[in-house]
Amino acid sequence: MKAAAPGKLVLSGAYAVLFGAPAVVTAVDRYVVADSEAPAAFITPEVRAALGDVPAPAFDASALRDGDRKLGLGSSAAILVASLAALALDRDAALTDAALAAQVFERARLAHRSAQGGGSGIDVAAAAYGGTLIAHLQGHALAIEHGSLPSTLCIEAWFSGDSSSTPDMVRSVRALAETDAAAFEELMGAQTAAAHQAVATLAAGNGAGLVAALDAQVDALHSLGQAAGVPIITPSVLALRDASRSQGGTTLASGAGGGDSVLYVGNSPPSPALVELRDNFGYRPLALRLEARGVHAITGSDCDPNLSAP
Repeated sequence: MKAAAPGKLVLSGAYAVLFGAPAVVTAVDRYVVADSEAPAAFITPEVRAALGDVPAPAFDASALRDGDRKLGLGSSAAILVASLAALALDRDAALTDAALAAQVFERARLAHRSAQGGGSGIDVAAAAYGGTLIAHLQGHALAIEHGSLPSTLCIEAWFSGDSSSTPDMVRSVRALAETDAAAFEELMGAQTAAAHQAVATLAAGNGAGLVAALDAQVDALHSLGQAAGVPIITPSVLALRDASRSQGGTTLASGAGGGDSVLYVGNSPPSPALVELRDNFGYRPLALRLEARGVHAITGSDCDPNLSAP
């Protein structure tokens, strides 16, 4: 059996989600496809953590990569969810999307957390359930509710051609909490407040309010990164954000930051001047749609889900 699981973009709540704040994540229509009828040529640490010695299915994650570089779209989570889903469909080919997601999510989240030494699991949630999700940690569990992005907003993802390491960035932020707890609490407090504001505006369908809350997170994460000694918000992202403000938008890091993937969010498409600045910094737009379908079976009559991407 074949199963497809989508990549993701983290819109809000980066880092703060690890400390109980809500995050907003949306699935994108670039899919990993796993096939239980063929053996895996390579087994990721996350799949190994979930399956142990059980043979893993083959997978194709090329839609979430640019050659040998990750696009920052959560490929490890999508590979894991698609692989577990393909095996689950072997046992019951009649599983609906919802039943399939419910069957694989928690197992995938725990395996992903084990292999990576931590993490919130929001990328796993997006790969399993799709759509736009509001998620926050409750003890050792991840609470999830579905949301919807304001239809008035223009959201674009831009890729730099470089890749950054989320585990390395998170370790540096956690180290700050141990070495300077007071500074950490102040800086994380600002990010947490902006994350809550983002969820409130999302629930109200307030596009302008969501842009403001995301813009506040750029400042909060920039200060956090400076204190932790890691480039969560790079100089190029700051310059793009400042240029975006002139047209009522913002540009922010996607997820853990580091400059690999960034998001433009505004009430209108980026202006020609902003596009020129983006191109000068070496970013290029990624063709994708948001709020994509979650993990699902691919039957003989279905085409490759990645063929629907623009």
